[in-house]
Amino acid sequence: MPRIIDTELFSLIHDFFKDYLPGQRHCSEHTIRAYRSSLDSLLEHVMAEKQTGLSQITFEMIDSKMIISYLDSVEEGGCSISTRNHRLKCIRSFFDYAAKFNAATVIYLLEIQKVPMKNHEKPDVVDYMSETAITVLLEQPDTSTRKGFRDCFFMMLIYDSAARVQEMLNIRLKDIKLDKTPTVTLYGKGSKIRTVPIMKQTAEYCAAYLKMFHPDEPGYSESHLFYTVIHGLQKPLDSSTVRRFMYSYGDSARNVCTEIPAKVHPHLFRHSRAMHLYRHGMDLSLISQWLGHAQIETTLIYAHADTEQKRIAIEKATAEGSPLREVLQSERFIVSDVDVLKKLYGLK
Repeated sequence: MPRIIDTELFSLIHDFFKDYLPGQRHCSEHTIRAYRSSLDSLLEHVMAEKQTGLSQITFEMIDSKMIISYLDSVEEGGCSISTRNHRLKCIRSFFDYAAKFNAATVIYLLEIQKVPMKNHEKPDVVDYMSETAITVLLEQPDTSTRKGFRDCFFMMLIYDSAARVQEMLNIRLKDIKLDKTPTVTLYGKGSKIRTVPIMKQTAEYCAAYLKMFHPDEPGYSESHLFYTVIHGLQKPLDSSTVRRFMYSYGDSARNVCTEIPAKVHPHLFRHSRAMHLYRHGMDLSLISQWLGHAQIETTLIYAHADTEQKRIAIEKATAEGSPLREVLQSERFIVSDVDVLKKLYGLK
């Protein structure tokens, strides 16, 4: 076993989970599991960002910038702002505990306290990519190589299925069906399961991918669809690897297409697919099911975003002195949640 650099950090982590939470706080197993998941995923993020092993992590590495980077990755991975804030709450709780039992760690608690909770205000506009941008991105990987083919298929499937990144990483061979109606089964937040159709082209790429990465494996296999090989061992692909290759392809695609955003991340594909389906006429209630939203109101953001984009486009095409400028600012261009909900539930 490699030597632990910061023994104090890992000693406090051990006591936090083994003594403090169950013995002094009397937390339930469910609560302890949530705290453990938050701290474990934070350490995984630090390992990926610092390109180091678990035993090399120190208190100094977990500063406010690292915490913000981790929380951003949580949100980019498809989690809600509530989940982001809960993760921060769990991390703060550990640092509170550490400061109480070792005064030398107070400085690290003060660093964590610089990170604010995120408010729940919904943005007016959703970040998404145009269909042209998606096409250019998919052209970036070198599909003559194994890695390039994997990356291309991953981006194609995450866009086609509008999956969250963790849903993609959870896919096993048994979840893929390539019959007359190709589908993929996704396991989402809150143990929710949904099956979504995939396009013919995606299904063809999937068949080729399976031959390359899973030769001779049966369709009912529990093996992860996407994996990487580390020191000769097959490991499930992780979200930090996905974010890195998407960011890299985004950089190269930007040299070809100015529509590529400054930072390409997994959740951008999900937003893009939803916006494209909405613009092509799919009903919001169906998009809500496609995305696996617990509440249909969550899907309304795409209606708001599309209406605002249209208003901006019309405004750009309207001369400064035109009387239409005043009309463009009127209430008729604002999406009404009440009106949309009435329509969705058959009341209009």
